[in-house]
Amino acid sequence: MSERELRQSIVEHCRHMNAIGLNQGTSGNISLRHGDTMLVTPSGIAYDAMTAEMIVAMPIEGEYGSWSGPKKPSVEWPFHLDILRARPEIGAVVHTHAMYSTILAIARKPIPACHYMIAAFGGSDVRVADYERYGSKALSDSVLRALEGRSACLMANHGMIATGASLEKAMWAAVELETIAKQYYHTLLIGGPVVLSETEISGVVEGFSTYGLQDKTKVA
Repeated sequence: MSERELRQSIVEHCRHMNAIGLNQGTSGNISLRHGDTMLVTPSGIAYDAMTAEMIVAMPIEGEYGSWSGPKKPSVEWPFHLDILRARPEIGAVVHTHAMYSTILAIARKPIPACHYMIAAFGGSDVRVADYERYGSKALSDSVLRALEGRSACLMANHGMIATGASLEKAMWAAVELETIAKQYYHTLLIGGPVVLSETEISGVVEGFSTYGLQDKTKVA
C-alpha cells in the first residue's frame, strides 16, 4: 500500500472502532509502521473530521518526538513509538478505551486464562500495566513491561493496547481482547471463572503456531 493508502486506512479504522463501540469520541489512537516512519493519529481531532492528510509522520529511529504534518501527534505517541522501536515484529498499535477492558483496567484486574483464546496474546494472561500519567515516558515504560512476551495489555485506570503485524491484525486483536474482557467481567458476577492451567494454555499457544492464528495476530 502507498503511504496515502495507509493514512486513509488509519482514518477508516478509527471510524470503524467507534462505530462498533470499541472506542468513544477521540479517546483512542492508532499507529502504523511504514518503513522507518510511524504514522499516527493527530491529537484531539474527531474521527469524522479526520482526513488522511492530518495523519502525523514520526521517524521511528530518528530524533525522538520529532514529527511532520499539519496537526500535532496524539498525546500518547510515546508508547506507540516505543512499542514500534522495541518490537520490530509489530506493525500497528491500537489503543482504545473499550468498555469492559477499561472496567478491568480501572479495577487493575489482569485477565487470566478464563478462555483458551487468551493464548492469542502470547501466554496465560493479559497483564495490567502500572498506572502512569497519560502521554508520559513513564507510561510508555510501564506498557513495554506489561507487553513482554505478549501482544496486548490493559493500562491501569486507562484502557487497553492491542498490537499486530498489520493494522487489520491489531484491530482483530483489539476486538478479541474486548470480547474476552466482557466474558471475564460477567463470570466475576457469578462467582468467577474456572481458569485454565499453564499446561492447558501452553498447548493452545503451541497449537496456534501451526493453526494459522498468526495470520491474524502475533503469538509469542
